[in-house]
Amino acid sequence: MSWLKKLFGGGGEASAAQVEPVEYKGFRIYPEPAVVDGQYRIGARIELDSGGETRVHELIRADLLRDREDAVEASLRKARQVIDEQGEKIFR
Repeated sequence: MSWLKKLFGGGGEASAAQVEPVEYKGFRIYPEPAVVDGQYRIGARIELDSGGETRVHELIRADLLRDREDAVEASLRKARQVIDEQGEKIFR
């Protein structure tokens, strides 16, 4: 049955957890580490309201961490770094 969960993405701990966004330089960062073989892949959704619409960038890294809290912190850190380096260019 676990292969069905992997295939369709259902029932995972990360998908069940609702996260509050972290505001950073006008952007909203939603840390969303994905569960992969019992570890957590760094990932975040970055949003920005601009011109009457919400622009979204999905950040996914190859890095895997064993602890969910560490993965959340790393996801926030990486998202801030991307915002600092690229700003609104991430939406291109």
